[in-house]
Amino acid sequence: MVKPNVEFLLEYNVRKTLLPSVVAQYPEIIGLDLKPKLLSQQSLLNSIIDIGPEDFGKVVEKMPQVISLSKTPVIKHVDFLKNCGFSLQQVWKMVVGCPQLLALNLDIMKLSFDYFQMEMKRPLDDLVIFPAFFTYGLESTIKPRHRMVAEKGLKCSLAWLLNCSNNKFEERLSYDTIDMEEMEIEPSFDINTLMEPRGDESASDYDDEDSDDDYV
Repeated sequence: MVKPNVEFLLEYNVRKTLLPSVVAQYPEIIGLDLKPKLLSQQSLLNSIIDIGPEDFGKVVEKMPQVISLSKTPVIKHVDFLKNCGFSLQQVWKMVVGCPQLLALNLDIMKLSFDYFQMEMKRPLDDLVIFPAFFTYGLESTIKPRHRMVAEKGLKCSLAWLLNCSNNKFEERLSYDTIDMEEMEIEPSFDINTLMEPRGDESASDYDDEDSDDDYV
């Protein structure tokens, strides 16, 4: 099964140089009946948020587990983002940038979005630029860091606020000015760190045949 599945991934626009990363993130992908899954997920994402073949390849590269997501949860996550006020084009950009949005716990996403709107009072465009916001813990990371930045009266990007270790963040807060080189536009994050299982996440978003897989 190994060689055919590698060929299927290449056929669906996964770049050859990133194949080792895809397999490392989701080793089970080698043993799956892969082509029907790729076809159905590409068709689903194309039908609901207009993701084309090349962008589908990028989504699989960033989160290969996307091929095992069930249809209903995917639609629910897209509907949630639309209900937040994002346009179809914005949802498309967010999902391509951070496919994890299709698999995170919706209740937690709602809490994070409410805090973003009510307390952080930032424009929706900030989330389009840095959709990985939803992957950070609200109580453990987002709230305390926002409070510290607000107390200092700093204006910063979401990437500057969140996309670093606690030690690095404390170091950033000690600066007299914000280093513009660190105001990252495109997030660079570790997929394995982002997708570590949390106690409040459910495995029910995945196809039954893969429900026993560890999703990390």
